[in-house]
Amino acid sequence: MKWYFKVIWQYFDFTGRARRKEFWVFTLCNIFILWALSSIDTYTENEYFSIAAYIFFALIFIPSITVSLRRLHDVGKTGWNLLLILIPIIGWLWLLMLLWFVGEPRANKWGAYPKGIEVSE
Repeated sequence: MKWYFKVIWQYFDFTGRARRKEFWVFTLCNIFILWALSSIDTYTENEYFSIAAYIFFALIFIPSITVSLRRLHDVGKTGWNLLLILIPIIGWLWLLMLLWFVGEPRANKWGAYPKGIEVSE
């Protein structure tokens, strides 16, 4: 949970780098929470759960973008690569691959290596 709340505390931080662990813990927790809210909404006649899902999505939208940008910075790519999501299938797969790659094991123009272990060349 520390990785989830780390992203929340960096709500508007578009600079720096994010580890794979930070990105994927945040993303998978959000998927689980949204799935749970939509499942509860499906099995109940209460419309408040769907409103809660929309509010939750609105609250995590900006942190999701910021952690994605910082994850792209970690692999040495610019944040503009996030626009690959606009290209159906091929763009999605390429973006998924970029988000899955290991980060550069040295400082790059977006900051120091997040794991703190520098590899000299």
